[in-house]
Amino acid sequence: MYKIQFLLVLLLFGPIAAFGQSTAKKQAVNGRNGQKQKSPSALLQSGPMVGYSEMREVKLWVQTKQPARVQIRYHEVEGSATAGAPASTSATTHLTNEVYTNRQTAFTAHLLADQVDPGKTYAYDVLIEGQKVSLPYPTKFQTQSLWQWRTDPPMFRFGVGSCTYVNEANVDRPGTPYGGGYEIFTALAAQKPDFMLWTGDNTYTREVDWNSRSGVLRRYTHTRSLPEMQPLLAATHNYAIWDDHDYGPDDSDRSYWLKEVTLDAFKLFWANPNFIFPESCAGTFEWNDCQFFMLDDRTFRAPDKMPDGPGKAYFSEKQIQWLLDALTFSKATFKFIVTGGQIVNPTKSFENYAIYGTERDRLFKAIADAKIPGVLFLTGDRHHSILHKLDRPGTYPLYDLTISPLTSGPAKPLADELKLPTYVDGTLVTDRNFGILSVSGPAKDRVLNIKVYDQKGTERWTKDVRASELK
Repeated sequence: MYKIQFLLVLLLFGPIAAFGQSTAKKQAVNGRNGQKQKSPSALLQSGPMVGYSEMREVKLWVQTKQPARVQIRYHEVEGSATAGAPASTSATTHLTNEVYTNRQTAFTAHLLADQVDPGKTYAYDVLIEGQKVSLPYPTKFQTQSLWQWRTDPPMFRFGVGSCTYVNEANVDRPGTPYGGGYEIFTALAAQKPDFMLWTGDNTYTREVDWNSRSGVLRRYTHTRSLPEMQPLLAATHNYAIWDDHDYGPDDSDRSYWLKEVTLDAFKLFWANPNFIFPESCAGTFEWNDCQFFMLDDRTFRAPDKMPDGPGKAYFSEKQIQWLLDALTFSKATFKFIVTGGQIVNPTKSFENYAIYGTERDRLFKAIADAKIPGVLFLTGDRHHSILHKLDRPGTYPLYDLTISPLTSGPAKPLADELKLPTYVDGTLVTDRNFGILSVSGPAKDRVLNIKVYDQKGTERWTKDVRASELK
């Protein structure tokens, strides 16, 4: 009797149960609202990018194509311990905070790896909607070493470059494409620098972009999504400062009407460790025994055509005061001042600091009067690379290394600029190029080595600057 009733139940409700199971499986495949879910890889717009590195935390960055849950899973790479300390064999994995990306923030996510130890290397995976994204290139980051009071500062290498133009034919100016040579990022990644310094014009807003938030975020997204750039972003720490094109229109200054929007975009798309002023992208960071002072040459800048005088600001009074205080406080061997435009070049053309001569003279004098050792400048903007050296009576010379462009159109300096006493002979490169700088040697005899490479990765020139020369 019970067997007959059971069979009747199966006959009556079996098809419904089977239909329910089929529907549940279909919904699992199709996702919310019956829409077919994309694979994790298909949801990734750009990145991952490795941001700043400290001893106790590292910031990572990801951008998706639509709202999605994003997280980073990471673990220490065996054998990554600093010299003299045993390598960990722990296979423990950790997770960053989880971020649900949204349209208002251009679907970007800032993710904090805070379960780390000093002097270690970590491999990581990107998780979107809880699933690993498969990537065809290495994804790793490192923490800075605790060397103080223990060893000489470790040797390190970093990349330098500015002026990244990525073509978009339907909104670019007619004629020959301005951007190109994207393989330069492959050559840069092959050098395996510890970090990359993006020294301005890291994207180029166009007429279609700079009058709206939507346009600015779209331009930042378009440049960041360049396929050739992704391996460099994923395995090299990245720090940035802006110049006019990622701040606003060409040659833009403090009058730019949408600077709060571009600052928001800058903070969304880069992962610097700090911002000194709420209205500016200026900041600083340390790497081993060196400190980098990232100066904003746009937010406070008076118009180029304004007559020179005490009221014509470039960095502004408050930014210069912060810089001088920070330089005085710093114990760094090399103190790199990083900004968009050329500082040492005395030519009063283009957007060189020399156009703002009153402020420039004051800054140079203040550095000399304070007897601050180890100062040199890293700049971009000019679409060629060159080294300037300003000899100063009674103190050490000021170097200004300009590295430009990465993918924008190259340009030559004025003929008279190559006749200046500040020009270091043999350092001009008028092709697309990048710099690799390394700092090495014992604490009392540190050496900065500069190498400049073209877009194919061929070395064009090299020079050493000893710390003892900058005292």
